[in-house]
Amino acid sequence: MKLAVVLFNLGGPDSLEAVEPFLRNLFTDPAILPLPGMFRLPLGRFIAARRAPVAREIYAKIGGRSPILEETQGQARALEQTLAGDGIAARAFISMRCWKPFSDETAEAVAGWKPDRVVLLPLYPQYSTTTSASSLTDWREASKRAGLSVPQSEICCYPEELGFIAAEAALIREALAKRRPGLSYRLLLSAHGLPKRVISRGDPYQHQVEISAAAIVAALAEAGLDWEVCYQSRVGPLEWIGPATDAEIRRAGSEGKALIVAPIAFVSEHSETLVELDIEYAKLARETGVPDYIRVPTVGTHPEFIAGLARLVRDAASGRSGAPPVRCPAKLGGCGFSGGAT
Repeated sequence: MKLAVVLFNLGGPDSLEAVEPFLRNLFTDPAILPLPGMFRLPLGRFIAARRAPVAREIYAKIGGRSPILEETQGQARALEQTLAGDGIAARAFISMRCWKPFSDETAEAVAGWKPDRVVLLPLYPQYSTTTSASSLTDWREASKRAGLSVPQSEICCYPEELGFIAAEAALIREALAKRRPGLSYRLLLSAHGLPKRVISRGDPYQHQVEISAAAIVAALAEAGLDWEVCYQSRVGPLEWIGPATDAEIRRAGSEGKALIVAPIAFVSEHSETLVELDIEYAKLARETGVPDYIRVPTVGTHPEFIAGLARLVRDAASGRSGAPPVRCPAKLGGCGFSGGAT
C-alpha cells in the first residue's frame, strides 16, 4: 500500500516581507474571526496591518523568518523513516494553514503521487476549532479541487498519546536534572491561550491541555512536584483563558520560586517559544526576581514522539482511527471526533 501522510501546522512567514500577508491569512480565517465575510475580511486585514510592525520585530529576533517549516520537514522525514522501519511505504507531505505550502499545493502534490490511502495528521496534540478543525476543513476543500478520491482518515487529537507524553516527560526530566541546589522550583506547563468565548462555544482545547498536563505529571512520577498549567500568547482586548504564563512568572518571582517552563501544545520551535519564552519571558523572570529560569525544548523529532505519531498513522491507515484516547464531555460540542475514515 502506498500511504500518504499529510502533516498540518499553522506555518510562519519565510521573510519579514511575508509577515503581514501571513497575519492577513491568520486573521481572515473564519475559525479565528467568526464573522460574515463582508465584515471578517476588512477587519482581518486591518488587524493584520496593525499587528505587522510588532510581529516583524519579533521575527527579526530569530533571523527574520519562522523556522517552523524546516522543523516540520524534519518531523516528516523522521516519520517516514520510522514507518519504513515498520515496512510501510509512506511519504509525508506538509500543509500549512497560513503560509506556504498551502493546502491546494499540497493536495495537488499528494494527488500526483497517487497514493492508495491518505492519513491526515494535525501537529496539534490538543484539538481546537481554531487549529485542527480549520486545517482539516481547508484540506477537504483543497482535496476535492485536486480530485483526490482515495480513502482518507483523519486523526482528531492525541492529548495523552504515550509517545507524546513520554517525549515531554523525558525532556522535562533533563531540565529537572539541571536544578540548582538550594532553590525551590515550580514546573510551568505552558500552552497557547484562547479567548474564553471560544471555549464557551464548546471548544475542547482547554480540557485536552489539562489532560496532557495531568498525563505528563503522572509520567514524571516525582513526589511533591510543584506544577501549574498556564497559557501564553494573549493578544487583543478579549478575556482569555488562564492563568496567564506571564502572571505565573510574576507570582513565582514574588514567592522566590525558580522556574522550569515546558511548552506542551507546541511540537516545534517557532516565535512563541524562541521569542516569547526564551527572550521575553526569560527577561520578565529576571526582572521579577525568579532565581532560575529553565526552558524545556519542544518535542520536535524526539524518538518517542515520532514513534507515537507512527502508531497513530498505522492505526489510521488500518481503519482504526476511531475515537481518540479520551472522549470529550458532551458539553464540548466543538470536539472534532467524527468516527474515522472518510
